[in-house]
Amino acid sequence: MRLRNVVIVSPFFPPSTLAGVHRARHLAKHLPAAGWNPIVLCVDEAYHAETLDPQLAALVPAATEIVRAPAVPVAVARPFGLGDIGLRGWWGLARALARLLRTRDVAAVLMTGSPYYPMLMAPWIGRRFAIPVVLDFQDPWVSDWGRALAGWNKARLSHALAERLEPRAARGADFVVSVSARQNEDMLARHPWLDRARMAAIPIGGDPDDFVALRAASGASPWIDPAKINLSYVGALLPRAEPAVRAVLRAVARLRARRPDVARRLRLNFVGGSNQPDGAGPRRASAIAAAEGVADLVAEEPARVPYLEALRILAQSDGLLLIGSDEPHYTASKIYPALMSGRPYVSLFHEASSAHAILSAAGGGAALSFSCASECAALDEELVDALRRLAGGAPAFERADPAAYRAYEASAIARRFAEIFDTLATAPARGVARASRPA
Repeated sequence: MRLRNVVIVSPFFPPSTLAGVHRARHLAKHLPAAGWNPIVLCVDEAYHAETLDPQLAALVPAATEIVRAPAVPVAVARPFGLGDIGLRGWWGLARALARLLRTRDVAAVLMTGSPYYPMLMAPWIGRRFAIPVVLDFQDPWVSDWGRALAGWNKARLSHALAERLEPRAARGADFVVSVSARQNEDMLARHPWLDRARMAAIPIGGDPDDFVALRAASGASPWIDPAKINLSYVGALLPRAEPAVRAVLRAVARLRARRPDVARRLRLNFVGGSNQPDGAGPRRASAIAAAEGVADLVAEEPARVPYLEALRILAQSDGLLLIGSDEPHYTASKIYPALMSGRPYVSLFHEASSAHAILSAAGGGAALSFSCASECAALDEELVDALRRLAGGAPAFERADPAAYRAYEASAIARRFAEIFDTLATAPARGVARASRPA
């Protein structure tokens, strides 16, 4: 069977370690089985600011075609406030994309973000090449957090630009994907001219094969203390998660007051909490732990660890802490490898988050939720009981049901994207993501 070509524009791609690389990585691996040949267009890793991860790059199939574009170096662009790789790599990506669309038989283009600025190429692709474009929003470009910022600073300016630029990108799309139904509803509220039938909620998912690679790379994680009960949180820890983190650590303090014999064996690991490329940033978990009187139980490293090391921490922990933002749209791609690790967990997410719904259906731990940040404090007793069970030693939870998350495995996610590409390639009418042209 002859595979049709899809260009996946993903400015970050392994060996980049940023969370956004996994959408393109999963699709690069699994789309061929669904009838599509992926051509990945990214910014050359020589222009990335973050530490690179060769082991993550080794998980990408050797046969994957990767086109690497140049960008403005960080040292040149950052003094002008242009650190975003979508801006630094704009012209390199645009030239490389135009060359691919001129010289290759391409049936569809997928643009995944963040970064989001390259999505503004969607109208140009339609006008010049008449090739259908799918925009994939891994997080909201326009967010309530940005809207709530006071004064004028870089973050507020970015939000103001997002409000003006998102509709321009969306008008050039033939299909819009985001990682949750709530995120799509928010986009429809902003842009009622979008066609709901040309939108889909497709989470990032996880790949069980990653754990096969982990088993091949033997060794103990330096983050796991074999003399302790290790409860681990791995991933970005952003300000909007602080109320939930505080609730969990307050419950740890209460557990210690009631069961000092259990608490003295606890070690709470918070790894990779910074969302900055260089790993800089506050030690949020440590600061909250100090305020709650349990600083001696917490070990924190803000910098990201290599991907396989992150999986190793999950797989070798006694239990996992899955803690979410107070934003309803928050989806937390970290929950998929956590479920696939087979470790029990305590989770705390907004009740409207798809992460909470998925964890509740899968089982394997205690899935708790709240409707607003202030409600976290009312969960003290439930959290104390869940943490006691998690730290108890004997199996306190049944294993997560693989059937509950099979639809979120990388191969299944790739098939859903392939179905979208199949539809668009059959009838690539321009602008079908629009129910009607806005005035």
